[in-house]
Amino acid sequence: MLNIIFMGTPDFARDSLEAVYKAGHTIKAVITVPDRPKGRGMKLIPSEVKEYAISKNFNLYQPDKLKGNDEILNNIKKLNPDVICVVAYGKIIPKEILDLPKLGCINVHPSLLPKYRGAAPIQSAIINGDEKTGVTTMYLNEKMDEGDIILQEETIIGNDETSGELWNRLSKLGAELLLKTLKQIENGTALRKKQGKNATYTTMIDKKMARINWQEKSAKEIKNLVRGLNPILGAYSTLKGKKIKFWKVDTLEINDFIKKYPEFKGYEYRFEEIEPGTILYVDKKEGIYIMTKQGILLVLETQGENSKRMTTPEFLRGNKIEVVDKFE
Repeated sequence: MLNIIFMGTPDFARDSLEAVYKAGHTIKAVITVPDRPKGRGMKLIPSEVKEYAISKNFNLYQPDKLKGNDEILNNIKKLNPDVICVVAYGKIIPKEILDLPKLGCINVHPSLLPKYRGAAPIQSAIINGDEKTGVTTMYLNEKMDEGDIILQEETIIGNDETSGELWNRLSKLGAELLLKTLKQIENGTALRKKQGKNATYTTMIDKKMARINWQEKSAKEIKNLVRGLNPILGAYSTLKGKKIKFWKVDTLEINDFIKKYPEFKGYEYRFEEIEPGTILYVDKKEGIYIMTKQGILLVLETQGENSKRMTTPEFLRGNKIEVVDKFE
């Protein structure tokens, strides 16, 4: 078994920490970020990793910064770890720490590197409509997600899978891959594979990307955006000046829509004249059908301004939405 220092922050990291602990490795210390203010009251909230560390009585450190922090550096030296495991920690690890563990610093990254280096690989994979993704374990170096690959595990992305659902799956997959990686390191069989040159990068998810661009995006692309921003932000549009979030949608081709609603047969030629964002049909039992640049979007779950998330039929009972109204 190995002596390990674990660095991580959210539930994605907690699953790996729990797996390492249950596998019998010695957790010499846990390092996570300081408590963050959240909610209307801006109450300080501990990370999921901190909560788990406290429950197991691990040594716990919450430094504001790592670089130039002599206190944390000296503490790590005294603990003399075999390996430092870094999972969704949220801070760059400086060279003076990378050089400390005898067997290296290793990281779990939720993509098939070198694709999607950076902060939002899970959301990016869904927003971009990827059919597969996975997790990678690698040796850390001073650059962002550019270290030598140890192991990778691939998985298919479901057609309706959200970033939240994929996050949970990759969290478990990453924990399993970390244990396999630690076993190979302990046995001296871990390989190092240089990353290829075809790297892609992601950036932090921000509010600007959440607004739906009806003029430029197809129904499929909008669906991917909705899935990718669920549950962290929510894709949105405005109707009559009011902001409406879309939490679950589906897509239809025009022919499929006409098969479902045959009263539209004979008007196929008119669909090309409808401006993207225009409400095509309102079915109080199904949802709202919206014309896009290519294809039709069916809105299944929504959230109005100052309201809670609900099914679209529930939303329609309290909101008047009419055909030819237009989302902006």
